[in-house]
Amino acid sequence: MDDFAARWKALFKGYTGYVDNATKNTLGQFAAGWGPLEAGSRSTDLAGASRIAPLVYLYRNDLDALLRGATLQTQMTHNSPQVIEAARFLARAAAALLDGADIREAFSLAKANAGDAQLASWVDLGLAAAGKDTTSTVAAFGQSCHIDHAFPSVIQIAVSHEKDLKEALVASVMAGGDSAARNMALGMLLGARLGMDAIPKTWLAGMKRRADIEALLAGLG
Repeated sequence: MDDFAARWKALFKGYTGYVDNATKNTLGQFAAGWGPLEAGSRSTDLAGASRIAPLVYLYRNDLDALLRGATLQTQMTHNSPQVIEAARFLARAAAALLDGADIREAFSLAKANAGDAQLASWVDLGLAAAGKDTTSTVAAFGQSCHIDHAFPSVIQIAVSHEKDLKEALVASVMAGGDSAARNMALGMLLGARLGMDAIPKTWLAGMKRRADIEALLAGLG
């Protein structure tokens, strides 16, 4: 965690772009001398739990290591119990999808192991809205990246567009709000379900850092 924290902090040296409150708070607490297990903000943004795709790839054959990694990386910047639990849920669901489960099966398995009753209720909320118009559903749930808004939206969109990664991501973007937090989770889940062929080739061709990303993935093995 010390190494991860050092690398993460180095990303922001000289950086002049947008920095969200979770990052600002965490950097401030690091500057005050807090360690990587204590410095995390109390942010309830789903983004802290949604960025675990590299861990799923690395630990795809070791669920215990995946859950530990997902927990720690989330805790370092988003030290909210529900966001940490969401990371564990997404990790379990992605692992199940890689093992051949469909979306509902994966969500059912992850829900059965969820350590938070509220999170489980958000799963049910998203499932109950499956097949409904995504834009109006996300508007009803809430368009922000806060977990109580974004998490049930991810469930709804993933189930409604289980066989079409492109349509899922487009629907999420068109629903407005903080689609980035939703789409990190959706891309990971549906990518695990459908594989590389589900990603439009034009999207891959347009990635400026595609070669770098592929080299990093190759290094993970």
